[in-house]
Amino acid sequence: MTDHVAEEVTLARMPSGTEVTTTVHTYDGRAGGPTVYVQAAQHGREVNGTEVCRRLHAELVDRPLAGRVVVVPVADPLTFDRVSYTTPEALDSVHPNMNRVWPGDAAGTLHERMAARLWEYVEAADAIVDLHTGSPDMLTHAVFREGDAESRALAEAFGTDLLLSEEAGEDADAEWADRDFDGKLRVAATRAGIPAVTPELAHNKQVVEEAVAAGVDGTLNVLRHCDVLDADPVDTGDATLARNHLGTVAAAESGLFVPDTDLELGERVDAGERVGTLYDPATYETLQTVETDRVGVLYSLTKEATVTAGKSLVKVALLRE
Repeated sequence: MTDHVAEEVTLARMPSGTEVTTTVHTYDGRAGGPTVYVQAAQHGREVNGTEVCRRLHAELVDRPLAGRVVVVPVADPLTFDRVSYTTPEALDSVHPNMNRVWPGDAAGTLHERMAARLWEYVEAADAIVDLHTGSPDMLTHAVFREGDAESRALAEAFGTDLLLSEEAGEDADAEWADRDFDGKLRVAATRAGIPAVTPELAHNKQVVEEAVAAGVDGTLNVLRHCDVLDADPVDTGDATLARNHLGTVAAAESGLFVPDTDLELGERVDAGERVGTLYDPATYETLQTVETDRVGVLYSLTKEATVTAGKSLVKVALLRE
């Protein structure tokens, strides 16, 4: 019913000559159709996306497909092996974050070369699903580039309760350029005319059933939306649409953060709502009364108690509709 090939692909070479390799799974249907590219674990601690890919395999090999699905369960083996978000400075001091260098450079740094090799699969696709996982303190959501209708349709098909549109390029503020966000896979693909969505599943470092199930269901829904699978997408109800932003409420000092217990992720909040208190653990002094800085949807509230100055404590997405 479906032809499956697992190919070991060399992404780059280490100084010793050791090859950095990953496995690319290709599922070819007997009928013609579009190509959907799915990848996970650009950031090695985000393991739920990798588990989504494993379970997706069982769904794809036994179903008739129209077109092709290309799946890369471990996009960055260097960070995966280290259970890390970035590579050590010794491996790529210029671009430690792989998701800042797309479409890559075959003659560039280690991460640029790795991205360039995978870009060969990306640029042949008609749609992209780039699976990520946030912290346990983050509401599951799907991100797409602001103004791109086809990417928004992918996000809606994926089916999270919260959709975040993200401005890019000249439409974004200065901090965007400072943080190299134009090099995200989602942004580079959309700029190349390939609709893309980044689902942010909750939790990292642990395989969490709820997060994995959401990823499998959402990816299958995207395949239905693209007519790779012969079925209508499952209706997941109305989603809240908000605009992602770079501003967050951060810790003004290092100390002990105690969040308010009556707040839930997904709530709509006003500016100036109290979300927690930052204390000096030794003197008991209140260092900061932490409040929201805008009206919107509360989608991240740290549960980590020990925080350093500058640590993100709360994120609020700006409501669009």
